[in-house]
Amino acid sequence: QVQLVESGGGSVQAGGSLRLSCVVSGLNFDDHAMGWFRQAPGKEREGISCIISSGGRTYYDDSVKGRFTISRDNAKNIVYLQMNSLKSEDTAMYYCAAAWRSWCSLLEIDYENWGQGTQVTVSS
Repeated sequence: QVQLVESGGGSVQAGGSLRLSCVVSGLNFDDHAMGWFRQAPGKEREGISCIISSGGRTYYDDSVKGRFTISRDNAKNIVYLQMNSLKSEDTAMYYCAAAWRSWCSLLEIDYENWGQGTQVTVSS
């Protein structure tokens, strides 16, 4: 059974930082690209960052580029999202997801396993 468990969310003031973690089990972690998505209240879920299976290439949505950093530890089956310079518009539920292939995109259709999410709230 594939499981993805996110942690690290919370409440922070604008300009602050948080580090999200996602522990993955039940699949060959280093065969799969990983992505981070978020869903704000009243909005559709959007892809914000992904990392290929080897960790050698990353992608970011323009809304987080330069502020967020995705990384992975294939020895520990963990993917991280370091979030700096947080803004109120970053407030959302954040989800990690495992892609069905080694190459990544920011499209939900490319992901087959999802975590339950962790809430991030940024106050201004």
